[in-house]
Amino acid sequence: MTTTEIKTNDRTTTEATTVRPNPATPRLNFAKAAPKVFRAVIGLDAAAREGLDPALVELVQIRASHLNRCAYCLHMHTTDARKAGESEDRLHMVAVWHEADHFFTDRERSALALTDAVTRIGDAGVPDEVYDRAAAHFDEEELAHLLALIFTINTWNRIALSTAKRAGTDER
Repeated sequence: MTTTEIKTNDRTTTEATTVRPNPATPRLNFAKAAPKVFRAVIGLDAAAREGLDPALVELVQIRASHLNRCAYCLHMHTTDARKAGESEDRLHMVAVWHEADHFFTDRERSALALTDAVTRIGDAGVPDEVYDRAAAHFDEEELAHLLALIFTINTWNRIALSTAKRAGTDER
């Protein structure tokens, strides 16, 4: 892994600029090693999705997986989105949604902005304007479910990356 020194606000931090490739074999079968935890995450995932548009769910999961560089989850959710009828154009534009706003509704863009902020929460927290924009498009229950969905996909990304899940294997 290589690192880069970054100077911000009179502080110098070190940031990884490349990611180590996945090992040839997965490190751990998380579901088998921690079945109660795995089932709990599945339960959270199912509860988070309730009441949300399935297309929006996939867009959020794809975006967080982009940001987290989780090839396993990205492959899984783009495959699921295609099966659900999502267009190739929109799938390709999720990574650059800021510049391709005409591909997404205001509601979807507010969800994608919230996904960015929550996924990168360590950078600047969740700015009020991002939260307020999402709150304008989702009622309180929907917003809570959207947040839970973002929490969940970030958890799945971390499980897949930590255990070296291989993209294309789609082991659910």
